[in-house]
Amino acid sequence: QGQLRESGGGLVQAGTYLRLSCDASKLTSAVYSMGWFRQAPGKERDFVAAIKGNGASSVYADSAKGRFTISRDNVRNKVYLQMNNLKPEDTALYYCAASTWWRSGGGFRPDDAAYWGQGTQVTVSS
Repeated sequence: QGQLRESGGGLVQAGTYLRLSCDASKLTSAVYSMGWFRQAPGKERDFVAAIKGNGASSVYADSAKGRFTISRDNVRNKVYLQMNNLKPEDTALYYCAASTWWRSGGGFRPDDAAYWGQGTQVTVSS
């Protein structure tokens, strides 16, 4: 419980940016693949981006490609999601997740996650 903690969400206008942070200091985070997922009201939790434990590889959902960048700092045990050119359809609760999986297609599924944060709300107004 409480191994991951997200921050950085907020209410912003379309076209602007946010940087989400995930504090993974309670984990030996380099062991884990880390990912960001999001869930809008009434919808399933969707994959956004993931990065391998050593940071050597990352993958993105089509909706995130070209706008979002995932990164990690294994010294500070933090994972980041830089979100640029935000759109109203990016509005959701954003979750950080840790997994020992890295699937052949890249990333991991929600069921693969060993740990979840509580989420941080991102709201993008038009």
